[in-house]
Amino acid sequence: MPGGWNASSDSPELRAAGIIVPIIFSLIFLLGTVGNGLVLAVLLRNRQIKYNTTNLFILNLAMADLCFIVCCVPFQATIYTLDGWLFGAFACKAVHFLIYLTMYASSFTLAAVSIDRQVYLAIRYPLKSRDLRTSRNAGVAIAAIWLLSLLFAGPYLSYYQIVHYHKVPICVPIWEDQRRKILDILTFVFGYLLPVIVVSLAYARTIKFLWTSIDPIERISESRKAKCKVTKMIVAVAILFCLCWLPHHLVILCFWFGHFPFNRATYACRLASHCLSYANSCLNPIVYALISKHFRKRFKQVFTCLFFQNKTRKKKKRVGKKVHVVHVGKGFTNSTRGFYGGNTEVTQVPEENTRKRDPEDASHNARARTHQLRDAMVSVQKELLEEESLATDGHPLAMIPARGTEEFLTVHYR
Repeated sequence: MPGGWNASSDSPELRAAGIIVPIIFSLIFLLGTVGNGLVLAVLLRNRQIKYNTTNLFILNLAMADLCFIVCCVPFQATIYTLDGWLFGAFACKAVHFLIYLTMYASSFTLAAVSIDRQVYLAIRYPLKSRDLRTSRNAGVAIAAIWLLSLLFAGPYLSYYQIVHYHKVPICVPIWEDQRRKILDILTFVFGYLLPVIVVSLAYARTIKFLWTSIDPIERISESRKAKCKVTKMIVAVAILFCLCWLPHHLVILCFWFGHFPFNRATYACRLASHCLSYANSCLNPIVYALISKHFRKRFKQVFTCLFFQNKTRKKKKRVGKKVHVVHVGKGFTNSTRGFYGGNTEVTQVPEENTRKRDPEDASHNARARTHQLRDAMVSVQKELLEEESLATDGHPLAMIPARGTEEFLTVHYR
């Protein structure tokens, strides 16, 4: 290694890096896979995603982060634990290509969603934004994002190659210094600087309008609160991206334009910038959970669905020939996803549960059937109330009246 610092594989610095960095990368992999997987599950389960451009961009961002975590992080972690690159020439090129492909996709997506949320499209001209902010236009924007990302990340397919150092294969840049310098500068400008400028200008105008405008009906309306919450969440994601990737680009710029000797201090800086830039891919789901009440509820719903999926399927398969009709009393609001007050909810149970047994068991079986049906109806009631609560979350006009003192649950045997 040039610069007078010759670190061997037995040096304390490399031994420490060989332990600490893989642990950090393992945490990034675990949190990022689970978190972004939950984001994808929440958004894909939400029927409104086809009509919500912001959700489409968040979905695209989660896909880019998940692709980066699954395809890049495990391979990069081995750099600090193995003596050489053991995955072949194709993986050497593909992994580094995917690193920059997903970085470009994330930065371009954040720029696009900032424009989508900014004043003149999303807030000041709502009628015009309704025509522009459509799922079709969002899909076109996402396709353009990935095409541009492929264009800018394409050169990295030939940037890295396998070379043998003391008969050990390693994956390193093979371009000459001048070409490497030009590519690194272009990556900084188009993959970081320009998206950060677009994001900063767009959110500056958005925040200024939110703080200075006055609602004609109410100074702080529910609609305005919702817009502020979504804007706050997206701004937090954009700020994290800027902060996490800034050290990485600063290290590269210092290497080309400043004094960057190879010593213990600079080695630690490179490790820190490496880990921080990779950590960005697992932080977005945490931001969504901390800021958005909607995402928190949806996360819980997905967990409930995963853990109790088998139990729910068994309940749905309880279909018999005889039908018991259940009347739900007062106290339930009219909802497109819940009960309607006074309506009849029909459930089916197996025939053997309603068939009369021997005379001596009739009393016992009748009590068992009664308890079984009551437990089933209470369970269905709770599940539908939870769905009704989730359906109205985020919609301030969907008000649920308080349940009265006369509400009851009556089971009629037919």
